[in-house]
Parts: sequence; C-alpha cells; structure tokens
Amino acid sequence: MTTPRKANAGWALLGSELSVLFRRQRTWVMLAALAAIPVLIAVAVRVSTARPPSGRGPAFLDQITQNGLFVSLVALTICIPLFLPLTVGVVAGDTIAGEASASTLRYLLVSPVGRGRLLIVKYAGAVAFCLAAVIVITLAGALIGAALFPIGPVTLLSGDTIGVPEAALRALVIAAYVTVSLLGLSAIGLFISTLTDIPVGAMAATVVISIVSQVLDSLPQLDWLHPWLFSHYWLSFADLLRQPIEWSSFGTNAVLQLAYVLVFGALAYGRFSTKDILS
Repeated sequence: MTTPRKANAGWALLGSELSVLFRRQRTWVMLAALAAIPVLIAVAVRVSTARPPSGRGPAFLDQITQNGLFVSLVALTICIPLFLPLTVGVVAGDTIAGEASASTLRYLLVSPVGRGRLLIVKYAGAVAFCLAAVIVITLAGALIGAALFPIGPVTLLSGDTIGVPEAALRALVIAAYVTVSLLGLSAIGLFISTLTDIPVGAMAATVVISIVSQVLDSLPQLDWLHPWLFSHYWLSFADLLRQPIEWSSFGTNAVLQLAYVLVFGALAYGRFSTKDILS
C-alpha cells in the first residue's frame, strides 16, 4: 500500500521533472520550431498570388484562404509524420539515458522513490511534452490563421456547417487525438532510453523506429501488418470532422497506443529494474 510519504515524494518528483523539462532551452527551441511551421504555412499561402490547387499538397491546404481555422489542421497534418516524432523522440529518448549520461540517475533513485515510480514520472514528462507540442501547433495555427485570413463557419467533410465555437472545440478534440497517437512512440522511446547511457543514440533510434513504422505502413504488401503499427492511425482524424462525430477511429487508435504503452512500459521496467546504475 502506498504511504503518504511515498505519494508525496512521487508528486514532488513529477513536479521537479516537469520543471526541469520546461526550463530547458532545448525544449523551448523545439516548441518554437513547431510553432513556426503553421506560421510559415500561413504566410506562404497569404503571399502567394494563386490559390492552392485543390487535391494537391497537404489535406485542407486549399481551404486556408477561405477560413483561417484550417491552418492548424494543415500544420498538424504536416507535423505528424516527421516533426512531432522527431521532437518526441528527443524528449523520450533522453528520459533515462540523459540521467545516466549526466551521472544523476543514482541520486534520483533514493528512498522512497523507486525505479518503477521514476519510470512513470519520466514517461509522464514525455507525455506532457507531447501535449504541449500539439497545443503549441494548434494555437499558433489558429492565431496566425485569424490574423491573415477570414474566420467563419466551417464546412465539415460530411457537408454540414458548424460555427466557430464548435470548430474550435473540434480542433481541441483533434489535438487530443494527435496527443494520444504519440503515446506509443513515447513508450518505445522510454524503453530504448533504458538500454543505453548515450542519449543521442536513444533519441536517434526512437526517431528511426518512427520512420520505419511509417515506411512499413505505406507498403501494400504488408496490409496485414498495418493495423498493428503504432503510426497507422496517426492521420485518421477525418472522422472527427463529420457530423455527427464518428468516434471509432479515436477509440481504435487509443486502444492500439495503450497496448504499446503496456508492452514497452513492461519492457522498460524489466530492463530498468535490473539495470546497474553504479557502473
């Protein structure tokens, strides 16, 4: 049974982890780079003399000039395959390996904070970054879209039209979907981080696995494997842009990500619980 002292130590460690994570210059540089993507997209469309051709480029790109709310959707569509996995890989890959490289890991594992609790805290920090990254992209897209383009009712993929408040709520739901989509990759990065004392190696391996998963998902010869890949549903948030909302893709994606979290979380604990932190 968890004692109050252990519970307080766990919350204190989580607060310290989040404080350290969001005080790092690297974290803010990555968030700023992500925020710059919707800004660049909006500016490029605004200064262009021709309307983006329909059916070419990222999804919803041709809708930006009619409604600035679509900037966030375009930015998320562009960021999901590469930029978000890249930044998440940096944070998740650094969770344990970074502490080991800095020789601070042994000092974190003092009573009453055990190895399992430390892993949970480190994973929670990675998830917090995932949420922050997605929110930054969404908010930056909404702000620059409102500044450069008209804002009004949104026509959904089902043909229905919704007002700006509901469209903003849908954008937040899509942000939640994207955040959930990154949970599996974060767990993989956590596990890899327990395998090495070299943070850069763990970061690179996590990003490479993300790329490999997407490459495998693009091969029609591996159709049987696609539903099991953690990246398979990353861009499947179209059902959230219908009326009424179809939640099946969200649920399927959440279950898949949870499975990856459980499997790689167990592997991370199995490795970390026997790791020699004094060597």
